[in-house]
Amino acid sequence: MKHIGCFATQKEEREHLRKLKGEEKYEALNEMIAVSKHIAFFGGAGVSTESGIPDFRSKDGLYNQHDVRFDAYQPEYLLSNPCLEREPKVFYEFYRQKMDARGILPNKAHYKLAEMEAKGKLEGVITQNIDGLHQAAGSKVVYEVHGSTLRNYCDRCGKKYPSDAIYTSEEAVPHCSCGGKIRPDVTLYGEMLPSDAWSGAGRLISRADLLIVGGTSLTVYPASSLVSSYRGKYLVIVNRDKTSQDSSADLAFHDSIGEVFSHIEV
Repeated sequence: MKHIGCFATQKEEREHLRKLKGEEKYEALNEMIAVSKHIAFFGGAGVSTESGIPDFRSKDGLYNQHDVRFDAYQPEYLLSNPCLEREPKVFYEFYRQKMDARGILPNKAHYKLAEMEAKGKLEGVITQNIDGLHQAAGSKVVYEVHGSTLRNYCDRCGKKYPSDAIYTSEEAVPHCSCGGKIRPDVTLYGEMLPSDAWSGAGRLISRADLLIVGGTSLTVYPASSLVSSYRGKYLVIVNRDKTSQDSSADLAFHDSIGEVFSHIEV
């Protein structure tokens, strides 16, 4: 049975899609991908959990991992600009302990997205993740709205440093030859999102006719506002837990993103 393009109105089609279960949902997802011309993907921490990187807000996430070295601090503070400026030793110790993605490999979801792009079915990825795994899997168009741990720079002179500069430095607070701090090119709490990535993500969303959202609780503002601004034809959400946007989705899968993406045929 066809699920796409055989109803008199989009409202009737959406009502039908929301009733689907099991294999029929996967059939509908593949039909959407087949008929859509401008597909975009918006992803969060849950995309990388299957590579072994903890997410943030789940019961097993980074914010719920108790560590006596950091229990005196709010998790958001440890990854904030105020922490970097006021207590840099605390910031860098937490960063080295919790944000090191060296040796982590892409998973099925990363590789499927790269395959979709290579075959002309995906225009680009918008990611809240900072681990660089989309690029490692082969994706070319990636908008990193929270920056990347693979890039470092001096906060005084702007000199760029290798991806492992912070982890291999013998200083508790790594410094540039000019005296400035070597910091990650990551958007910390209290900082503005990178304008180029944000603009590119907005353009991608604005022309998309299918937006696939994966591995995100859609609670982090302003990145989540990109999904709220979407006005294209189809919206698909893939997340283990329910999200605030499920009621707006044509299809919502509450399963691992690797499992769902293993059913995508391109």
